[in-house]
Amino acid sequence: MGISVGLVGLGQFGRQFVQLYGQHPEVDCLALCDVDPLRLATAAREHGITECYASLDALCRSDIDAVVLITQPWLHWEQAMQALEAGKHVYSAVPAVYGNEGDVLLERCDQLVQAVRRSGTVYMLGETTLYRRETEYCRQRALAGGFGALTYGECEYWHDMNSPSANLYEVYRNRWGANWGPDKRGCIPMHYPTHATSSMVEIMGAHMTSVSALGYEKPDEDWFIPGTLWNNRFGNEVALYRMSNGAIVRHAELRRVGHPERESFRLFGTKASFVSDPSGVRWTDRSGWKELELDEPREALPAALASNLGGHGGSHAYLVHAFVRACITGRHPRANVWQAMRYLAPGIVAHQSALRDGEVLPVPDWGDAPEGR
Repeated sequence: MGISVGLVGLGQFGRQFVQLYGQHPEVDCLALCDVDPLRLATAAREHGITECYASLDALCRSDIDAVVLITQPWLHWEQAMQALEAGKHVYSAVPAVYGNEGDVLLERCDQLVQAVRRSGTVYMLGETTLYRRETEYCRQRALAGGFGALTYGECEYWHDMNSPSANLYEVYRNRWGANWGPDKRGCIPMHYPTHATSSMVEIMGAHMTSVSALGYEKPDEDWFIPGTLWNNRFGNEVALYRMSNGAIVRHAELRRVGHPERESFRLFGTKASFVSDPSGVRWTDRSGWKELELDEPREALPAALASNLGGHGGSHAYLVHAFVRACITGRHPRANVWQAMRYLAPGIVAHQSALRDGEVLPVPDWGDAPEGR
């Protein structure tokens, strides 16, 4: 017996998941939900879906088993809380919690963890980095002891505001829609850290315990400025973390950078290292290095999904499959809420450190997922 899924948010990103959920053999029913009637009707017609909802309120009152939230980032937390309280399994796009006030965000992290604990249902964060080939390759090598002791890592998400493939000025204006105005200019780079930090947490099997960070202010800056909703002057932020296994990690969130978009990492151990840069991907040790193709088979997928892996390095199909299987088995997925906080909280605290000119601050941790699920 499969599950029923309600997909909320049919914008450019959300539409990429309709076919994947619809084709999963263990999804018996797929419903769609969007506040825009035309967008909802168009997606339903294109995919032959008859069960539609005009609001999350209506979806939560239904007998749908699981809710997939691919909405605006600042809505993720409140919508996840609502769906959990309605007894639904929840998949949330990243980040799990988003906004402009660090202390408020950390409190909401705690509230989300407690809500998942109370609900007894599944929560999964849709972090694409977990299912990229580089991450899976390094995770397996680390589990096999190939790195030796992991001592140092570098992770980054570089996305210039003027990127020709995904212009962030346009992205932010489109997100706000009719509510856009000059007061919405800016963002806080470290409040969107999970594409970078999740690689370190997952491969090392450790979490960040403290951080010192600095921010860069562009001299003629006209986007990252005080006095807006975000009240942030840093277009680039760089953090240095201590990990729970003793390793050190450097993390760079760059929105002012003359470089193509990049979500990547490098890892260094006492026996061997993994290096990824624009010139290629390599496995290195004391005797030299070798180029990696990263074409090893990943975990098995249903045939319909295996032929259409989706975007973000072919991670979408794996995210869908992991969530569906977690709902059916009742077991916590890899990107459960406890791990999700380990990807997010370090960035929130890193920005607080940058505002204090690099003061070393502790990073809160909510522990491991409870055993038995």
